[in-house]
Amino acid sequence: MTTPTQSTPPFTGQAPTPASTPAGAIARTAPGNAADRAVKRRRVLDILDAAGRDSLLLTTNTALTWYLDGSRVHISLAGDPIAALLVDRDGDHLVTFNNEAGRIAAEELPDGVSLHTVPWHGQLHAAAAGLAVDGDPLVEAAVTAELRAARQEMLPAEAARYAGLSADAAAAMTDVLTAATPETTEFQLVSDLAARIVAVGAEPLVLLCNGASRSDFRHPLATHSPIGRRAMAVVCARRNGLVANVTRWVAFDAGTPQELDAEARIAAVEADIFRATVPGARLNGIFAEIKLAYARHGFGEDQWTLHHQGGPAGYAGRDPRVTSEATDTVVLNQPFTWNPSGPGVKIEDTVLLTDSGVRVLTTDDRWPTTDVDGRRRPLTLRP
Repeated sequence: MTTPTQSTPPFTGQAPTPASTPAGAIARTAPGNAADRAVKRRRVLDILDAAGRDSLLLTTNTALTWYLDGSRVHISLAGDPIAALLVDRDGDHLVTFNNEAGRIAAEELPDGVSLHTVPWHGQLHAAAAGLAVDGDPLVEAAVTAELRAARQEMLPAEAARYAGLSADAAAAMTDVLTAATPETTEFQLVSDLAARIVAVGAEPLVLLCNGASRSDFRHPLATHSPIGRRAMAVVCARRNGLVANVTRWVAFDAGTPQELDAEARIAAVEADIFRATVPGARLNGIFAEIKLAYARHGFGEDQWTLHHQGGPAGYAGRDPRVTSEATDTVVLNQPFTWNPSGPGVKIEDTVLLTDSGVRVLTTDDRWPTTDVDGRRRPLTLRP
């Protein structure tokens, strides 16, 4: 770990060294993989070369956690990052507030990244920009598409971390929904999910649940209502910057013929989306296939208008959501979360596009599945 350096003007103060960590505290090794980080730095330098610039200021959680390869740079899940990073030809320069520097230095700072501080009441982005030789670095907003492209192909270490997180999220779903009863309230169910997600070192960014009385809602924030005979649960869990997304259903009866038919048809829609998710495809082309799939499988031509359809995943819940305007080209080793839905049905898993096709990451061998187009896909759990 690089020893944090004395800040230079316009900075004030000095970041504590790891030796200043309070007695008894447990320091965590920053998750970043040196080989992966070197590739990411090269990708950013290529962006600078193409723009004819010498520095880039990273300020969003998505960009920071990607580039730092998993370092936690947040306090509030709803707040802005507590760090900014200047990437220039000489190296990587992380700037944080003086009251955050101790934890960053001890637990989050990758090797080779210098650490600088500003007062807790200071101007973080302005201070980081001031480190640029000309004081005017390229900003994220100017290269949004280029940075998104740089994040597309997952590297070996981060892909392994993503698979681990996805398996943990799927296991949490199995644990919680297996223990649920018709009397379990939606709030109880999502609180149990939150506890399991936090217990594996992740952050629950999204928790949704709709019981039988609220099955029409596709983004159902929980209520105190009992889930009743049938319920959907959704979790988006973040760890080391990566976000895994999964939806599961539980029911306490055999299901109506209409429900069983709709479940099979929405899985068929998803299968069509998976077949369209191949290297070289454009996102707007996949989006066109999604629209056709809904009509093909009896959901109607307007079903896609009633909920977003997902898209590439990784260091954001969707990176980006797929629309007719999204022209990004799909690449090998890119993660996705597609989430086709219809009245009372939805299917959603986090997957990775490999050289052998789509590999589902959010799996748990305890969950009931069926074969759909040669792939095991989740059924409704009936405890």
